[in-house]
This record gives sequence, C-alpha cells and structure tokens, in this order.
Amino acid sequence: MKNKGKLLALAGVTLVSAAVLAACGGNSSAPKSEGASKVYNYVYASDPKSLDYILTNQSATSALVTQMVDGLLENDKYGNLVPSLAEDWKVSEDGLTYTYTLREGVSWYTSDGEEYAPVVAEDFVTGLKHAIDKDSESLYVIQDSIKNLNEYKEGKVKFEEVGIKALDERTVQYTLNAPEPYWNSKTTYSIMFPVNAKFLESKGKDFGSTDPSSILVNGAYFLSEYTAKTSMSFTKNDAYWDVDNLTLDEVKLTYFDGEDIGSLYTNFDKGAYNVATLNPNDPTYADAKKKYPDAITYGMQDTTTYFASINTNRSNFTNSKKDAAAQESTKKALLNQDFRQAITFAFDRGSWNAQRAGEDAREKALRSMLTAPTFVSIGEESYGQVVQKELASIGDEWKDVKLDDAQDGLYNADKAKAEFAKAKEALGSEVTYPIQLDFPVDQADTVAVQRAQSMKQSIEASLGKENVQLNIIELDNDTYLNSTYYAEDVSQQDYDLTISGWGPDYADPRSYLDIFNVENGANAQKIGVMPGKNQDIAKALGLDTFTADLTAANAIIDDLDARFTAQAKAEAKLLDQAVVIPLISLGGTPRVSKAVPFSGRYSVSGVKGSDVYKGIKLQEEPVTAKQYDKAKAAWLEEKAKSNAEAQKALADHVAK
Repeated sequence: MKNKGKLLALAGVTLVSAAVLAACGGNSSAPKSEGASKVYNYVYASDPKSLDYILTNQSATSALVTQMVDGLLENDKYGNLVPSLAEDWKVSEDGLTYTYTLREGVSWYTSDGEEYAPVVAEDFVTGLKHAIDKDSESLYVIQDSIKNLNEYKEGKVKFEEVGIKALDERTVQYTLNAPEPYWNSKTTYSIMFPVNAKFLESKGKDFGSTDPSSILVNGAYFLSEYTAKTSMSFTKNDAYWDVDNLTLDEVKLTYFDGEDIGSLYTNFDKGAYNVATLNPNDPTYADAKKKYPDAITYGMQDTTTYFASINTNRSNFTNSKKDAAAQESTKKALLNQDFRQAITFAFDRGSWNAQRAGEDAREKALRSMLTAPTFVSIGEESYGQVVQKELASIGDEWKDVKLDDAQDGLYNADKAKAEFAKAKEALGSEVTYPIQLDFPVDQADTVAVQRAQSMKQSIEASLGKENVQLNIIELDNDTYLNSTYYAEDVSQQDYDLTISGWGPDYADPRSYLDIFNVENGANAQKIGVMPGKNQDIAKALGLDTFTADLTAANAIIDDLDARFTAQAKAEAKLLDQAVVIPLISLGGTPRVSKAVPFSGRYSVSGVKGSDVYKGIKLQEEPVTAKQYDKAKAAWLEEKAKSNAEAQKALADHVAK
C-alpha cells in the first residue's frame, strides 16, 4: 500500500491552528467581545500539494479542506461526535452496519459561490470509489474496515459488492468486515468525505489541484484566494447549513517560512494578527513580557506526536559529506539496537524544546511515547501507564523511565554511555569512529537550526565527539522537504535522522501504531522499510514481531481493555527498539491571543475538531492567564460530564 498518512512536517516555529490557539473548544464568555473583529489574521507554514482531500493525507491539505468540505459527522466543543451532513444514524445490533440519514437542503457550491447540486448519498459512494481507484494515501484508514474493499482493489469483485450503498438520495449505508467501536470517528477523516460524480468527471485529472475552483464546497468557508508561499484567504459561506455557528466572516493567512520568528509578535502588537506564538529566545519576547505581562498563556498538549525517525536503510547520500567507509559504519551502527537506545538516552529533548518554548516551558510539550499517554483508558489506568509497565518488564534500562507527558523521562547521559558501550562491543572492528549521523534542516528556519545545534550538543556531550558526530546539513526549503518529508520511497531519503509528526486518524491506539506496521505502515518507510518489502531490515529491527503482535491486538474486538492492553504491549516493544525518538506534542508553547479560550471545536482524531475555524470567537483584548485558567478549569469539568453523557447516548443509535 502506497501512502504517507497524516504526516506532519515540523517547522521550527511549530505553527498551530486557530482552534489550538483558542485552546481546543469550549464555551467561555469573553470580556469586551462586543466590538471584536470577525476577521482572523495569522500565518501558515506549508503550501498544499493538492486539494484532493480524498487522495491526499498531509496536514497542509487537510487544514485547508476541512474548512470547505463537511462529512457525515463532526466534533463538538468537547470532542463528542455530533451530526454534520448526517442528521442521524443507526448501528445494527451486530455492529456491522451503519446507516446514516443525510440532512435536507445541503448543497454543493463552486468556488465562486454558485449553487451546483444537492449533496446526496451517492456522493459518498463516489468519494470511496475515487479513493480506491486512485490509491488514496489514506486508504489504510478504511481498507480493512469496509466489506469487500480489499477484494475490489485486488480485482476479485465488482465495486457494487463493496460495503457501501446509497439506499436513496438521503440514506447511505456502510457494511464492515468486523465491529469497530471507533468506526464513527473515521467519518471525520477526509477520505470519508463526499464527492460529486458529475463535477469529478468534468475536472478529470485537474480535480483537486491547488486551484480553489478544482473542488466543490459544501462546508463553512470558501478558499477565496490562494497564492503559493504568499497568502490564502477564506470567506464565509452564507448558504452553509450551520451558518449560525460561523462566528468568523473571514480568515486571512500569510505565508511564514520561520526565518523571522519575531515578526509573529510584532505583527500581533501592531494589530495585524489576532494571535501569535512567542519565542522566549527572540529579542521580541522581552517586549511581549513588558507589554502583556498577564496575557502570556500556554496551551494544553494535544494528541499530535512529533518524533525523530532513524533511517536504517539509507542509500542516498546526495547532500552528505561522508565517505563510503563512514556511510557503511553509520548503517551498521544504526542497525544495532543498543546504539539506537544510546542515541535516545543521549538526546536532551528539554534543551532542544527550549530553543522554541524557552527554559520556563522546556518540558511543557514533551512526549515520551508514540501514542498520547491518556488517549484511552484501560480500567483505572491510562494507556501510558500500562505501556510504561510493559516497557519496564523488557529490560533494566527502562525500569525507571517515566512516560507521562510534560517531563523528560528519556534523557540520561549515564544510560546513553552504558548502551553505547554494549553497542561498541557488539560492533567490534566492523565500524570506524566517530559514527557520523546526518541531520538535514531547513536553513531558513531559524528555530529548526537552533534545535539541531542543541541536539548535536547533547548527543555529542553524552557520548563523546570521538564516538558520535551529528552533522547538521543546512538545505534550502525545497531540497530539505524533497529529501525528507516529501520523499516517496527509501531511495529518495537523504538523511540518518529526520523529524516529522503524526496525528491520529481515529480514536484507537491502532491509529498511531499502524504507521510502523511493516506490511502497510505509513511511516515504516521513514525508518528504512518500504511497506511489504525490505523484510530483512524489518526483522533486524524487530518490527516483524511488533507487526505480528499488533495485528493480533487489533483483532481483539469484543473486549476493549484486552485490546488496549495488547496494543500497549506492542507499543512497548516498538519503544524498546528505539527506531523513533518521541519528542513533543503541539501545545505547551507561549503565545498571546485574542481568540476566546475554548471557543472552537475539539477532537483527538480526524480533521473536524481542532483544525476548523468554525466556532472560533475573537475578543478585543488579549486573553489573560487568569481568564484562560478559569476557562480551562470550567471546560475540563464540562467536558467530563458531556463525554459521559455522549457515551450513554451512543446506545440510542443501535437498531433494536
């Protein structure tokens, strides 16, 4: 399966969505909001390569298209799944059939605002067929879920036998291979969105280009203007089915390459931006503290995880200065588990993060595992607590490692030295030292360069420059992206270490763990394993047994605690292999904002929560820390009650 998944590039400034800056949903009253602007102004960091939301699964696309296209369900301010284009739904008693009733009066519009056609059930059928026929990057989200989807893809059955049917204009039905308690959360992912067949045919290969006219709109906003690496604008769809909940009339974003990070604050101070992330290491931070001493706040950590991937199968050295002997030594070292663990323990992630967040917030965004530790619960314990116990049982080096968020449970120079000593003994005379690790970085991204220098300093200080050397390779933006984030296969990957992120597609740990499944994982390539190939590398990394354990865990569908426990055991094995180094989540960085705290949507997966502008409110004055803390406490209390009620209400959708 060829896919990239919801991969996220890590800009040094780590720009976040409006909803995250507004603190991810809620319902807080805001002082002095009567005359507040209804135009949101800020920046964006990545241009989309396509607007085909069915085929493309990168955040640069989903962050745009989620404003323009709605699916069956969406998330409310507490993260509950609520009706969107589907006004209601029912689930069969055996959990295999989901039947959705579409709301009346919803239409497709062209980018010019001209009504094109009503949204009908057949549009969802068209969207799914487009996904399969064109081999969507996000097909993995639903490929094993929908009945006969794989069989159709393999040419064994006709499309009419796939588990999706338009029963009439307002009723669409999905049939699954097995019950999935998290199925509805997948409907908030863009591969499940509708497509008008007539429009798709008329556009042909131009459907979903980066021209706003290449897709139809049934959602909250039109992409009214877009110029690559310059700007983009969204304007409100006055004919939107839920227009009463659109609190912003317009969204204007300016391209930001990360070079002048202080400009975010200065533009906020001038009134040009409604929000701004701050960099405590930039000279502008002193001015921000002076002018807004009570208005610097830190957002909560979200479910996005950024991590460093270790390329264990590198063949491209276009941008490297290493000679052939050094190249071979690096590859042999990186295939050694103890060496990878040594790098993990040698890396001071707090100092790395402080280059962006400042010393006061150095640990506020840190994450020490792939899955967000509180993503699900197992009995009275969090998922992370179970993973931590399982990891401690694997080896002594993990016994005192804590996996809670917002603390550095991995950095330990003594452990790094001990693991390196074991690796050096095992490698013997096969390698020459120092082992050189190439780490490419966007030369225009000031914070990314500073972070790379911090990484180099801590790894070399922990292990000794005579043993390990980190080569920072500064590249122009296009070369950097093409050799890392946009590399389509292992042969194009020109790095030993790179950083990217992952946001979960649906509400199950599988959504994180499947990306390293060596048969079809979206991120297996990043560590040197092409899905379904390179099984010698997969076996050397222990990912063959990880994949087998994960597959068995995912097959448990009648006992969620047993399912999550088995997944936790698989994740512990993945962490022990140290092919990735977890770094941070979004959130936990200082900012100033006029976005009302907790006024937007919230989600732990999909693209219909924290990414959307729908519901975001602005106030005249910057949000104070006191206002934010009060709103956060109220939101957390309300969320707990709302989520509990929503769980009970799910039973109402089961057909008796």
